[in-house]
Amino acid sequence: MNPLLDRLQPYPFEKLRALFAGVTPNPAYKAISLGIGEPKHPTPAFIQQALSDNLNGLASYPSTIGAEPLRAAIAGWLERRYGLPPLDPATQILPVNGSREALFALAQTVVDPSQKDALVMCPNPFYQIYEGAAYLSGAQPYFVNSDPARNFAPDYRNVPDDVWPRVKLLYLCSPGNPTGAVLSLEDWKELFALSDRHGFVIAADECYSEIYFKPEAPLGGLQAANILGRTGYPRLIAFSSLSKRSNVPGMRSGFVAGDAAILKKFLLYRTYHGGAMSPPVQAASVAAWNDESHVVENRAKYMAKFQQVTPVLQTVLDVDLPDAGFYLWAKVDKLANISDTDFAKRLYAEYNVTVLPGSYLARDAHGSNPGRQRIRMALVAEVDECLEAAHRIAEFCQSL
Repeated sequence: MNPLLDRLQPYPFEKLRALFAGVTPNPAYKAISLGIGEPKHPTPAFIQQALSDNLNGLASYPSTIGAEPLRAAIAGWLERRYGLPPLDPATQILPVNGSREALFALAQTVVDPSQKDALVMCPNPFYQIYEGAAYLSGAQPYFVNSDPARNFAPDYRNVPDDVWPRVKLLYLCSPGNPTGAVLSLEDWKELFALSDRHGFVIAADECYSEIYFKPEAPLGGLQAANILGRTGYPRLIAFSSLSKRSNVPGMRSGFVAGDAAILKKFLLYRTYHGGAMSPPVQAASVAAWNDESHVVENRAKYMAKFQQVTPVLQTVLDVDLPDAGFYLWAKVDKLANISDTDFAKRLYAEYNVTVLPGSYLARDAHGSNPGRQRIRMALVAEVDECLEAAHRIAEFCQSL
């Protein structure tokens, strides 16, 4: 067996199941889960129709590079959304089966396994795929802690100078999971300068980009590169997905875009890896990327939900409206000295509400775990259910 598999930690939800083992939640309350970031809004009917209308595509093998109409639809969306100059759908766009598998696979393409001191840089807290991708590529993860003073954006300025030459791949998530932080143009400028100096690839995970609460949409990596005159997006690969944008997590449809030279190698890897998207899913994805009205409606639902839920929780927790995304990242020790794991366990037992301990989403690094004494709440259900959960959490906090 591959010995690198032994380095992988249990996924956060496995840890949560172990934490709740033997606990019987209060039967007076209906179960409400804010634990998993799985969109619960209905899938738009026109996307379902496009999927069913193209089931005859199941009779054909799909190509790894994807059909031209899909790559053209993705390019068109990127150009409209980020104000980009025309992209080449043949070389700068590659459809993938959701951003998760592509985020993992990119490390296997980029990292040279013969370099024993290679690092893959990850935000902390982070999406655990980044860590697993680092280990299984033969590299070590290097965690950059989020900074509450910077609205939880990672503090790259405190990375020691001798670390950067070893970095081969830098994962970032903007808007962030779980913090909702969005990188500024100045942040991007500094990261691009470091990439130019040390040659590492930037993997920009942007799957939460279409859920935001300010008038201006979150800045994207390709957009920042274009503003800064970085023609061809050197060493930059952006990842996006329809899961959150269009409420279709089960379709497993996303894309990568950016540096054509990297995508050429990534396509070669994926040709062997077997990462082709089903033709019916491709057809439904074309419909989704070409329509923006359902995205506006979806965003309005989240905005209304956060505007009602956040004030309730602010009475008992240290929590603010995020820049973007559908998570609230709350500090739980406002009223009592309680750990994030004890908070989650007691809340589940007494009020039948599930939240995810923040320490499960981070690692001990540089003397601290930036998720400790925090919880992540995914406001993915309809507004009434989320509001009911918020009132139960408030009542629980007042009882501490």
